[in-house]
Amino acid sequence: MNQAKHAPLLVELLTEELPPKALARFGEVFSAGVVAGLVQKKLVADNASYQWFATPRRLAVLIPDVLSVAPDQEVEEKLMPVSVALGADGNPSPALLKKLEAKGINASELPKFTKRLDGKSETFFYTMQVAGAHLGNVLSGIVADALKKLPIPKMMRWGDSDVQFVRPVHGLIQLHGDQLVPGEVLGLQSRQQTLGHRFLSKGLITIPCADDYAETLRKEGKVVADYAERRGTIGAQLAAKAEALGAQINQAEGLLDEVTALVEWPVIYVGEFEPEFLEVPQECLILTMQQNQKYFPLLDGSGKLRNQFLIVSNMAVADPKHIIGGNQRVVRPRLSDARFFFTQDRKEPLASRIAKLGNVVYHNKLGTQLDRLLRVQNLATQIGNAIGADTTHVARAAELAKADLVTDMVGEFPELQGIMGRYYAKHDGEANDVAEAIADHYRPRFAGDDLPSNNVGCAVALADKLDTLVAFFGIGEKPTGDRDPFGLRRAALGVLRLLMERQLPLELPQLIQWSAGTFPAGTLQDDFAPGLMAFITDRLRNLLKDQGEPQDVVEAVLGINPARIDRIPAKLSAVREFSAQPDALALAAANKRIGNLLKKVDDVAALGTPSASLMTEAQEKALFDQVTALAPTVADAMRAEAYTDALMALAQVRASVDAFFEDVMVMAEDAKVRQNRLALLKTLSDQMNAVADIARLAV
Repeated sequence: MNQAKHAPLLVELLTEELPPKALARFGEVFSAGVVAGLVQKKLVADNASYQWFATPRRLAVLIPDVLSVAPDQEVEEKLMPVSVALGADGNPSPALLKKLEAKGINASELPKFTKRLDGKSETFFYTMQVAGAHLGNVLSGIVADALKKLPIPKMMRWGDSDVQFVRPVHGLIQLHGDQLVPGEVLGLQSRQQTLGHRFLSKGLITIPCADDYAETLRKEGKVVADYAERRGTIGAQLAAKAEALGAQINQAEGLLDEVTALVEWPVIYVGEFEPEFLEVPQECLILTMQQNQKYFPLLDGSGKLRNQFLIVSNMAVADPKHIIGGNQRVVRPRLSDARFFFTQDRKEPLASRIAKLGNVVYHNKLGTQLDRLLRVQNLATQIGNAIGADTTHVARAAELAKADLVTDMVGEFPELQGIMGRYYAKHDGEANDVAEAIADHYRPRFAGDDLPSNNVGCAVALADKLDTLVAFFGIGEKPTGDRDPFGLRRAALGVLRLLMERQLPLELPQLIQWSAGTFPAGTLQDDFAPGLMAFITDRLRNLLKDQGEPQDVVEAVLGINPARIDRIPAKLSAVREFSAQPDALALAAANKRIGNLLKKVDDVAALGTPSASLMTEAQEKALFDQVTALAPTVADAMRAEAYTDALMALAQVRASVDAFFEDVMVMAEDAKVRQNRLALLKTLSDQMNAVADIARLAV
């Protein structure tokens, strides 16, 4: 039996500076790949824990309990059907002998083969003992395979080597406990040394034992190797420095991750810029500091930008004045550029730029940005009229909404589109709600983002998103899998949130029809609308489930294909309350049964209304009387959007429905009686499904 040693395993790949935006993902994928390879070789448990490390110059993983030799295993292998393996005389056939020879199995082992059915044929199986894998024999291959799985868009070569990787590599550690595991990966022989911080550490650093990796790098190399720990340290230092200054940090999505991937020994310093730059809109200054320099701008208590920023440095020095001064010199030209763009852009009225949009292609099948502007303006005006917005302001906001795309500032910083349009519109003396709508029409830009602040903005935002959806579905450019190059999922969620949270009294199919009407004849495919409705409904389903709504309640409400999205929250609440009633499940089951019966009818609409004169059974008369009496109550509740009242009223028919199905033959031989009973069930079904398809509540 093999003597296996349990010990922690460390693998580290030392490199040149890795792409910062991909570093965390590299660290996760690499470590998971190494662990998966060890699991496959039975060198660690299936649920093995591990710790991953990633710095600008290294990827590493530490697995606490790894075997030096995996246990021997019994492996069963399917050989071939018995009818093929044995000749008519019962002896091994040439085909079997050839296969056994290829696998190194002696024919004398035939009596040890097992026979059992595999599909329809009896088949020979062979069980053999397989020696467990030795860590030293397989580790380098596991590491190499893990590196191949990294999401690297483009490889590079360096020097005279044929080795390829995202950046040049300089060192490899494969350390099992305190024992070096020999091997080669990317042309590197494994060793027990690594390098520390590029400037704060000198020479090779020996890692005595795998468990000592992080602490040795910290003490001797001035490197915080654990990505999560380093990120937490930076976040805490930023917060402490801002608090000491009495300021707030303007956080940017992904910036903390990016600076974590740029430093190995983080230190925070405070930089400043000239106060006169604050005359430029703070969004411009914030973006240039964050995007170009990776600084954290500071705000005062009211959210106004201060002329200070925080620098995440990779250097700890006694006197940081040169570091701070250098960063201040670097940021000044960037801020000057922003000020120049802002000054130049205001020399030309925003409205004068509209014509230039005719030179900007939106899509080769959909025309220019000017063509799109006119469509959005047309649709926004219709929407504005429907929701009581000032249509003059809606039309003006839609006309100006895309004009800032051809400004110098937005050309440099596309993220500022809409924001700069608002500033320039206010400078030009446009109405305040017009200026605000120019910025707001992009909202909501992401999950949790604010909605437009007024109905003018809502009308333009809704028109903008609907135009995007109708345009690309109309030309067949639908999202596929993870690909959504035109942001259609985001646009659909924006439409849903606007309709639902702003409670806009608009029908979604009507909005799609209005939007389609703004396109030139022949631009859109004739049959795109049902697919678009299904797509938006699917987004709505996911949105509601993400908000914690029960799945059966969501399916019930969406089961009747509601056109008015603004009514959905009230319907959800009503169905939740109804589903908690004692009779709810029985009524849901009855509704499902009614639906199944009506599916057998060729033309449900032709059933007409039930007639009391054709009713012969007491139970059907009782149900008819109750349904007739409830009709005005349900109708009044639906008109008042009192959906809970409508459902609770319908709960009263439970006993009559049960009695009807128990004693009345719906599919009677007499055609007129049968049709009349189906018409009664159709009337009841219409009432029961007025709020939601309650059959979806049935188990």
